[in-house]
Amino acid sequence: MEITIRDLVDTISEITGFKGKIVWDTTKPDGQPKRCLDVSRVRNEFGFEAQMGFSEGLKRTVEWYQAHY
Repeated sequence: MEITIRDLVDTISEITGFKGKIVWDTTKPDGQPKRCLDVSRVRNEFGFEAQMGFSEGLKRTVEWYQAHY
């Protein structure tokens, strides 16, 4: 699964209800504009298959965190 850093920030903002302005510091090195998750090793070694999409998993993680902290 590949996701851009901008899409990741937008997803986190939406899930957490963040309404502020996102400021990108253009004086810093760009780094990697996207990330790509490779789950082939865990699938091959353990037979793991994700049961939900990235956004839903992130949403549930945030909900769990908010409920416990």
